Parts: sequence; structure tokens; C-alpha cells
Amino acid sequence: MTIIVTGAAGFIGSHVAGALLARGERVVGIDNLNPYYDPALKEARLKRLRKQPDFTFEFADIGDTAAMAALFERLRDVDRVVHLAAQAGVRYSLTNPQAYVHSNVAGQLSILEGCRRLPSLKHLVYASSSSVYGANDKLPFSVGDPIDRPMSLYGATKVAGEAMAESYSRLFGVPATGLRFFSVYGPWGRPDMAAYIFAKAILEGRTIQVFNNGDMKRDFTYIDDIVAGVIAAIERPPVPHEGAPHRLYNLGNRRSESLMRMIALIETACGRKADIEFAPMQPGDVKETYADIEESSRDLGFKPATAIDEGIPRFVAWFRSYHGL
Repeated sequence: MTIIVTGAAGFIGSHVAGALLARGERVVGIDNLNPYYDPALKEARLKRLRKQPDFTFEFADIGDTAAMAALFERLRDVDRVVHLAAQAGVRYSLTNPQAYVHSNVAGQLSILEGCRRLPSLKHLVYASSSSVYGANDKLPFSVGDPIDRPMSLYGATKVAGEAMAESYSRLFGVPATGLRFFSVYGPWGRPDMAAYIFAKAILEGRTIQVFNNGDMKRDFTYIDDIVAGVIAAIERPPVPHEGAPHRLYNLGNRRSESLMRMIALIETACGRKADIEFAPMQPGDVKETYADIEESSRDLGFKPATAIDEGIPRFVAWFRSYHGL
């Protein structure tokens, strides 16, 4: 059988697709290569996947309802769907909100509609985000915590995506698992993420802006640990006798690290000191994230193994290699 991976040219999607191919799965990757960040990086990720004979790429926009319906009609032998495509980024949602509704709401609906019509569907695994916790000030963030106070439109669209999956699970029996990712970083990462921004600026000798005067903490999670969690989720679909076959899990590193400590590790890996400009907290941002992974450890066997002391040097090494520095 075949697995669909949406967002296959993206950071997490390309890693997940690669891991599935390494296991001998057939993968159909879907992506529209949108220009939110440099499509050349997306093309470079895809180039690695295209070398695999069991990988097929479909250029498509998940928010295009008609195109997605036609695609799912053609791919009726698919039995699992890993939906990782989305419009990412908190700050960009302040200036281009329609992009988030198009990809994260209309796109989620297109995937759910496609899944409920697949005759052999075993499981839909989809990406949510720690941003759903919004203004929740209880730490660590637990799956059962309220998610009714999103701090950004990005977070709000991810809340909507979870609610839509719950409804399709109840109405149509779509077995679905939502994964709330926490600050994912690592090789082939996104240029709008902190590790990439800081490494690039430090190596170019430019000033970095650090918000909330550096008083921020994140549950930084290395990409290999996230991929292991996604693969484990794919293999464990919710069962109907537990109620609606829909489950939610946190995938984080179960520790909250100081942003300044992360910057210090990047400085060491780059061999240069950062020129830091402190700035106020940005709209839509939160001071701290921290994942409670009790459920994902219990049900999925999720055991993050990579601390930032290991992960950041690996990322910087990839960054230098990719950019020829």
C-alpha cells in the first residue's frame, strides 16, 4: 500500500518521507512549493527524495478543494495519510492571515474529505502545534489543558484543525491522530526559525534581535526525535471502541531551555560571538513552552533522546555544509 505525505518538500515532511522510504514504504509526496521562504531549499529537500524509486511527487495546493478531490480519487490505493503541509509561522499570520485560513483550515478540510473517501484508510496523522496552548500559563502544557485562548491566528487555525478532525472522526469514523509539535529544529530546518536565523546572522557578522530581552524559554525538539514520534503514531491508529477514533499527543523534548542558552550553543558551534540587540516581546508570541509527554510516551513509546547540546552543533554543521561556509 501507499502513504501520502503532504508538505513533503517541507522541513518535517521531507524527513518523515525519507524515513518512510528507508523502511520500504511507497510514498506520494504532495507540496505546492510556496514562496513563504526560499523554494530552492524545498527543491533541495525534494531532490534527495526523488532519488528513491518508491517516491512520487505531486505538485498540488492542499487548499485547492477541486484539485485535492481529484488527486485523492486517483490515489485510492492509499491506506495512510501523514498531513504535515501548513502555512507555518506566528508573525507572518499578523500580515497575511488569509494564507493561514487557506492552508490550515481549507487545507485541513480537503485532507479530511479525501481521507473519508479512501476505501482502505487505516490512519490519518496530522500536524498540530504547541501554539494551540496560547495564553495557557500552566506548565508543562498537557494535552487536556484548555486551548480556548490562542495568542495568534496561526494557533487559532491549528485549534480549528483539531476540532475539524474530531468532528470527522465522530461523523465518519476517520481514524486520526493529531501531533502537537514543540519548536522543532535540526538539519534542513526552516529559515524563519530561531536556530537558522541566529546561525545565519552570527556567521555573517550581523546583529540578532532577541525578544522579551532574552527572557524566553522553549521546548526545543530535535528533528530525529520528531520523526520517530510521527512514525510511532502512524503505526498506532486509535481504535473505535475508545470512542471517536481521534487522539492528540504532544511531541516535545520534555524540557524547557533558555533562549539565551540556545544562542550560546550556536555561538560555540559557529566559533563567533553574537552581536545581540534586545527587543520587547512580539505580538502573538509566548514567554515559555514546555511539553508534558506522558501520553505520547505511554501510548507511542515516544522517548526524545537529543538534547540541544547535541542537536545545535549538528544543525550548525549542516548549515555550514549546505551554504558552503
